[in-house]
Amino acid sequence: MPAVAVTIALVAWITIGRRAAGPSITQAPDADTARAAAGFRPTIEGAPTAPGPSPDGMVWIPGGEFSMGAAEPADREDLVGMQAIADSRPVHRVAVDGFWMDRTEVTNDQFGAFVEATRYITAAERTPRAEDFPGAPADLLAAGSLVFSPPSHAVPLDNELRWWTYAKGANWRQPFGTGSTIAGKGAYPVVHVAYEDAEAYAKWAGKRLPTEAEWEFAARGGLAGRLYPWGDELNPDARQAMNRHDGHFPHDDAARDGFAGVAPVGQFPPNGYGLVDVAGNVWEWVSDWYRADYYAELARNAVTSNPRGPSSSHDPDEPDIPKRVHRGGSFLCTDQYCSRYMVGTRGKGDVGTGTNHLGFRLVLTPTSRTAVSSH
Repeated sequence: MPAVAVTIALVAWITIGRRAAGPSITQAPDADTARAAAGFRPTIEGAPTAPGPSPDGMVWIPGGEFSMGAAEPADREDLVGMQAIADSRPVHRVAVDGFWMDRTEVTNDQFGAFVEATRYITAAERTPRAEDFPGAPADLLAAGSLVFSPPSHAVPLDNELRWWTYAKGANWRQPFGTGSTIAGKGAYPVVHVAYEDAEAYAKWAGKRLPTEAEWEFAARGGLAGRLYPWGDELNPDARQAMNRHDGHFPHDDAARDGFAGVAPVGQFPPNGYGLVDVAGNVWEWVSDWYRADYYAELARNAVTSNPRGPSSSHDPDEPDIPKRVHRGGSFLCTDQYCSRYMVGTRGKGDVGTGTNHLGFRLVLTPTSRTAVSSH
């Protein structure tokens, strides 16, 4: 979802950045000429064997050189898809070193263990400070977060405020606001995490957030220039391959994928590297600052090695709000409005804001693993 100002509660002061796993779904290589014309070249994988056993819950990503960016939707008249690739061009060549990555998004159980060990309080659980939101009415300075609140009927898709609400009391423990609970949902991805919350968990776990380049290399699973982590068909062999909004957006999710709203992790087949939910379910924070023009800068190089993102953020839509990149899309993505479940596309979000469709997963490099193990 694009970043928008939320006027429901903290009107001008809060913003939104926006079945059991089986064999991976693949597709025979075709349309190679079209992909090459779009700037995609084959992926050259690095070390296929990890330099040691994989940490619990992580898989080895071999690294290598690949073409990064978004493929055009097969239907050139797909205006939603074409809009989704606007800041994901030009396609450019990138190389990343090998690393381990969490197989799933970080879950409520995992985040709960962190909170229990550290007594950490997330951004959504803290009462906003008046100095940070000058002019905000005192009664609106209440802890909370953004919650998808679909209308009961079809609405124009020109204003995200029609389906987003700032819910008092909403946080990772109470995903829909005061009185809601995550009881029985330990295997669901943790949500309502601001960027600083994800970083705090990563430090505790001895890991880090992936760069945008690492995330995309891993999500592609060794495929080059495909629309999705499994190939070019949205529903291969007439099967739902991810958790997305499947119905009329935003008021009616038909849930033909099995879930209306967020799903437990790992309900759909993995990609070629064994990762699940790299398309749909919840957006994922990555470490790069967001700039719409960053890919143009990288494209000046024949190959960019291990890019870490720009030095600062700039979103032309909201230039005064610092944002980091989101990746992967969520259960709200749909070809009617937001098709950023396409593997090369990007999202963006205010670093201080979480939502109930935003989480994260982490990575670990061989060097950092050695450093952590030595302590």
